[in-house]
Amino acid sequence: MRINTLPLRWFFAALVLSLPLSARAALAIQHWQTPEGARVIFVESHELPMLDVSVDFPAGSARDPVGKDGLAQLTHGLLDQGAGGLSDVAIAHRLADVGAILGGAFDRDRAGVSLRTLSSAAEKTAALDLLTRVLQQPEFPAAVLKREKQRMIAAIHEAEADPATVADKAFYRAVYGTHPYAHDESGDPAAITRLTRADLQAFYRTHYSAPNAVIALMGDVTRAEAEAIAARLAAGLSKSAVVPALPQSAPAAASDTRIEHPSTQSHVLLGTVGVSRNDPDFFPLFVGNYVLGGGGFDSRLMREVRDKRGYAYSAYSYFLPMAAAGPFQLGLQTKRAQTGDALKVARDTVRQFIAEGPSEAELAQAKSNLVGGFPLRIDSNRKILEYLTVIGFYRLPLDYLDTWVDKVKAVDVAAVKQAFARRVDPDKLVTVVVGANGAR
Repeated sequence: MRINTLPLRWFFAALVLSLPLSARAALAIQHWQTPEGARVIFVESHELPMLDVSVDFPAGSARDPVGKDGLAQLTHGLLDQGAGGLSDVAIAHRLADVGAILGGAFDRDRAGVSLRTLSSAAEKTAALDLLTRVLQQPEFPAAVLKREKQRMIAAIHEAEADPATVADKAFYRAVYGTHPYAHDESGDPAAITRLTRADLQAFYRTHYSAPNAVIALMGDVTRAEAEAIAARLAAGLSKSAVVPALPQSAPAAASDTRIEHPSTQSHVLLGTVGVSRNDPDFFPLFVGNYVLGGGGFDSRLMREVRDKRGYAYSAYSYFLPMAAAGPFQLGLQTKRAQTGDALKVARDTVRQFIAEGPSEAELAQAKSNLVGGFPLRIDSNRKILEYLTVIGFYRLPLDYLDTWVDKVKAVDVAAVKQAFARRVDPDKLVTVVVGANGAR
């Protein structure tokens, strides 16, 4: 069994789009810190006989040491591949015996392990024992390490045939340069080949420590039980100090990267450095971007690129807030022969939006859709756990979800124009085209 991972952008999408008004009022978030320094965030709910737990660390790909790209991903991937005297097969069988699910998340900022289990005593005890072993006693067996290195390298080479993956990697390199966010999450084949078990052990001790841990719990346990679970999970972790914050990222100079690829379409990405998770411009940018390219068929990009000209099936844009400033990205796919025309329309649309901002009608529709869509988006404790994890990891205010609707409603046209003017210079966008025919 291998830990299931999800990219950070989907957690953000869930966080900002998925909480209904009724759940906001009932979500009483509690928080505390264990004696070892782990931060805990907890919501008690007895509606279902389930417990969801996640433990996250600042151990994403941005933490890869120089020359060891892939170390963070490999370390995370091997946590459940042998731990506490149990093989990967034994761990999988014991999880199946109690109906528990072990999962996780990995991206540039963070690496985490999650558990979903029944809250009945026997099943919960067995499942938490497995989670504790995986977090506190990973063994990184030599044979498994060799196998996983080969698998990762093969996956990287296989991904080279996917133009979307090629474009995404080139985009992050162009936008972030020497910043740690330029590191690809999957790593570098040559670097992965050189990684040793000692490398994984050292990375684990430094990054998977109690002072670095954020423990989130959601479900059918009391506060006292949650405190006991968190204490047990934190107590066996290393005591290594909190890792330093990532350096801030500055916008890169404008560039134009063309990569030939035998795809039938060109994959086009434009963008720049955007905002961090706690940036005061987040809400004006988020709401404004719904009008620009985040609102699907309601967005200007879709109207200009698809509806009016038929250059692409879809066109989008988004801000991905991260620990340091994450990217602003605009993307589309189009026929190779019309790459230049589609790219010009996309650039012109961004330029016009930054200059003029949204109309009052567009902004009203965006806010109405964002607020009105809340009740359709949440249906499980697991989703609430995702919100708790993001709130805890990025140190968002505990009332973040309670105030989210009001902050969306408060955004006006002036705020959107000012925020975009500060964050996005249309003359300094990075451009990446994969499958290009050379048209500019």
